[in-house]
Amino acid sequence: MGIKYRVSKDSLGEVRIPADAYYGPQTQRAVENFPISGYRLPRRFIRAQGLIKAAAAETHLELGELDTAIARAIIQAAEEVIEGKWDQQFVVDVYQAGAGTSQNMNANEVIANRALEILGEERDRKSIVHPNDHVNKSQSTNDTIPTAICISTYEALTEELNPALSLLYQTFMKKAEEFHDVIKSGRTHLQDAVPIRLGDEFLGYAETIHKIHLSITHGMDRLLEIGIGGNAVGTGVNTHPEYIDHILQKLRIRTGYHWRKPSNRFSFMQNPSAAFSVSSMLRELAVHLMKCSSDLRLMNSGPNTGLAEIRFPAVQPGSSIMPGKVNPVMAEMLYMVCSQVIGNDATIQTAMLGSQLEINVMMPVIAHNLLQSITIMSNAIRLFVEKGISGLEADREKCRDWMEKSLAMVTLLNPIIGYDRAAELAHQANLHKKSIKELVVERGIVTEKEWDQLIRKATEER
Repeated sequence: MGIKYRVSKDSLGEVRIPADAYYGPQTQRAVENFPISGYRLPRRFIRAQGLIKAAAAETHLELGELDTAIARAIIQAAEEVIEGKWDQQFVVDVYQAGAGTSQNMNANEVIANRALEILGEERDRKSIVHPNDHVNKSQSTNDTIPTAICISTYEALTEELNPALSLLYQTFMKKAEEFHDVIKSGRTHLQDAVPIRLGDEFLGYAETIHKIHLSITHGMDRLLEIGIGGNAVGTGVNTHPEYIDHILQKLRIRTGYHWRKPSNRFSFMQNPSAAFSVSSMLRELAVHLMKCSSDLRLMNSGPNTGLAEIRFPAVQPGSSIMPGKVNPVMAEMLYMVCSQVIGNDATIQTAMLGSQLEINVMMPVIAHNLLQSITIMSNAIRLFVEKGISGLEADREKCRDWMEKSLAMVTLLNPIIGYDRAAELAHQANLHKKSIKELVVERGIVTEKEWDQLIRKATEER
């Protein structure tokens, strides 16, 4: 059915919320009391909540803990939540009551009222379908919210970030092969250094991405440990003895991923450590990508007053005042996204300090920042590849020109004439504004052919 909205005024101004609400009084109080940012937890998290509620109802049906008609109505309502049919009914701000109680009750109330509708009953008939007694049966905010974080994060990494990183690695490898014959000046301390192949620089970028991707995929295994069934403090109070095994199996069937019990349920409840670990790896990825972005922007600088060794595609030609200017917008965009990811990680680190005694009460902001980081990083990488790296070109002539002007080329003569004499040659070349090649050929130290052989030998991988 179409959603109708009413306008509510709060500290942020006018806010549109569903007038025909499936959610109930607890969610409404959260909306009224926490009009903080206008941010809501994302689709993936809501989907994970639906998965948990559906799996719980299936388990209770199987174990004879719920009436068949009620269980089936809850399952159908939860499946509609999984599909995204009622996303607009999830109205609680990210910055809400601790641990995510408001978020959990938002799901419970929406599913309960929709289940009543499926049964042909009026909404809010709690004597028939109760948000706590039926939808939230054998559950607590304290085990469902961290479980939803694990499920949504695992799915986001699998479906968004991993394919993006694979694409980036493959593209870097293609460029490494394409640019293998381009020999250029290396640079250390932003000063002239011995020659290097442009392809080898890209090979370095590819391997860096490959290694952090491996770390992320290995680290994802921790997310498969979920403490669902721990309930309020990890003891599983008020749950059927077979509840945990059954709900884990239902979640495996629904997602295709092998969720398992944590080695210690109390540790899971006390600290959302798997999410913290993933965020740390995303921060590391962001740092590596910022380095790559900076390198490429330096090599792209110019076209007449910079290095100009490579050319990005003209995605957005023209500045606001300088006609014909082509900025490396994709690399700049990536750097900004990585800055946000590092900031999100700092928020998550701080929120982890909110773990006190049996639970962490800062889980909504952890979920929000972690899922945002995965999404924006994945999108940024894909755009960076499609509109930046894929069309990147090398200026072979410019690369060779800078290499031949590099004073560090004298290093190739160390084995022939020794360090001190080579240093004097560099001084003379700089003094007379000649290249090292011009000077050594002119003085008969090596022939032009021998000089080219020295360059090839210097840039061969050992």
